[in-house]
Amino acid sequence: MWIGRERQTGSGGQSGGTFLDGQMLVAMPGMRDERFARAVIYLCAHSSEGAMGIIVNQPAQHINFTDLLIQLDVIPQDERIHLPSSAGGVKVLRGGPVETGRGFVLHSADFFIQDSTLPIDDGICLTATLDILKAIAAGGGPASAVLALGYAGWAPGQLENEIQQNGWLHCPADRTLVFDAEAGAKYDLALRKIGIDPGMLSTDAGHA
Repeated sequence: MWIGRERQTGSGGQSGGTFLDGQMLVAMPGMRDERFARAVIYLCAHSSEGAMGIIVNQPAQHINFTDLLIQLDVIPQDERIHLPSSAGGVKVLRGGPVETGRGFVLHSADFFIQDSTLPIDDGICLTATLDILKAIAAGGGPASAVLALGYAGWAPGQLENEIQQNGWLHCPADRTLVFDAEAGAKYDLALRKIGIDPGMLSTDAGHA
C-alpha cells in the first residue's frame, strides 16, 4: 500500500555532468527489456548508490484516481461527487516494475510538505505520503500532479552501463512531458526534444 515517506539518495542535482537526476530518460528502439519499451522516465534520483525514476508515459490500465482515493480511505464513497475538478484530472501511471503497491506523486513545486516532499529540479517535486492525496481531494494540492504506482530502479553503476550500451537517450526534463502531454504522444515528443526524428532513429544511435 501507500508508504509513509520515501527517502531517495539522489545527488541533489547534476554533479559535474555525471548524475542525471532531474533529466528525462528515453528508451532506445532496441531496448531489450519489454517493461521499458518506448518508455519515457523522469529520473528522480541518481548517485553513486544507484538511480530511481518514474515512467511518465505508461497509464495504469483500469485504475482511476478517484477510485484510488476511496480505496485508500482518503475520502468516503459518497464524497466522490464533491471532489474538485482538479482531482479528476490527475493521471494514474505505471511508474515502474519495482514495488508497484507504492504510490508516488510527481508534482509542481507550488506544494510542499516539510520532511516529506523531495524537490528534484526545474520546479518538479516528489511526495509519497497520503497527505498530498488529502490535499488534492480538498482542492488544496499542487497545480500539476501525476500519481505513479511503482518506480524504476537501478543498482550502482547499472544505469550508466545501460546508457553506454545505447539502451537510453537522455535530455533535460520537460514539464509538459511529465504533466501535460498525452501518454501515447510522449515518446515521439521526447525524441523530437532531443532533436531526433522518430522515424529515422535506429538501434545503433548513441546517447544524447
